[in-house]
Amino acid sequence: MAFESVLNVTKTACFAGKSHLRVDKKSMEIVKLPKQFWWGISNLLTMVTFSDIADYRDFLKDFYERRKAEMPFYSYRMMGDKLGLDSSYLYRVLQKKQHLPAHALPAAKEILALSGRQAEYFDLLFSAAISKDKNKQEELMAKALSLRDVERHSLQAAELKLLENWWIPAVRAYLDLNGGVVNIKQIAKDICPPITEEQATEAIEILKEVGLVKKLASGKLALTEAHLTVGGPEKAKAVRNFQRQVLGLASDALENVPVNERNISTLTLSVDPSCFEDLGDMLREFRRLVQKRVDESKNPDRVMQLSMAFYPVARKNGGSENTIMGEGVGAKK
Repeated sequence: MAFESVLNVTKTACFAGKSHLRVDKKSMEIVKLPKQFWWGISNLLTMVTFSDIADYRDFLKDFYERRKAEMPFYSYRMMGDKLGLDSSYLYRVLQKKQHLPAHALPAAKEILALSGRQAEYFDLLFSAAISKDKNKQEELMAKALSLRDVERHSLQAAELKLLENWWIPAVRAYLDLNGGVVNIKQIAKDICPPITEEQATEAIEILKEVGLVKKLASGKLALTEAHLTVGGPEKAKAVRNFQRQVLGLASDALENVPVNERNISTLTLSVDPSCFEDLGDMLREFRRLVQKRVDESKNPDRVMQLSMAFYPVARKNGGSENTIMGEGVGAKK
């Protein structure tokens, strides 16, 4: 069913007064962002954890999307072959329009590498989803929730703060550029738009608390690869808030960042379901290429923000909301 969609690809500079920023016309401004920052924040935003999942099909969706990101040629047919399903049926399962047949459960748990409590959790979610008895559903869900790995995915207030304010990840990336020198006044001034010294100080303290930077004997700060534990509904809320702020920065950049230091473009597109899916795959592939190029960046000298938004502005005869892609960096929902 055709509907109008807007592809809004924005690139906004996060440093003020950097006249040497340049636009790469061929690659649509490939972002030069420190890879440690990008991978750390990207993983936090996109990783589906055990405690996030309340529908067994989300395990399968997450598996497919990760395989697709790793191998662009991975297809519904390839995954369906593993499950004993044709590609069209698997697609409907991932869109939550169908349920897995019972005979596919063992194969599903095998490709997902689920065992022990996770396998039991998967089975309980499946049984709850197909049950038509509301009381039975509630009973099964209660059992499933009791299996969640509370310790591993415990909520950390400081980790949520990491996503509450856009400048905290920006400060971490900045520390990678300046060699870890903690000059609060300079940090506050160089972030774009500028932040207060109090905000810069708080950002550094939060980064220390969650283990994303550590203090060296020299007094400088070094970036670390700490494992962040935040998960569940609170993470989703924090991610949405973070994305809202980042998209707001893109809007502000239209007025506050010189044209030669940014690349902001929009497209309004009429698409059919097949084109819609293909464009989603293309966006995920573009993200993968961006990350690959960032990994090759030898001496980053700026922090850039890349934002991608793909959403409907009209649907023929009301359309179907079930076909809309979800949020998160490179993820569907």
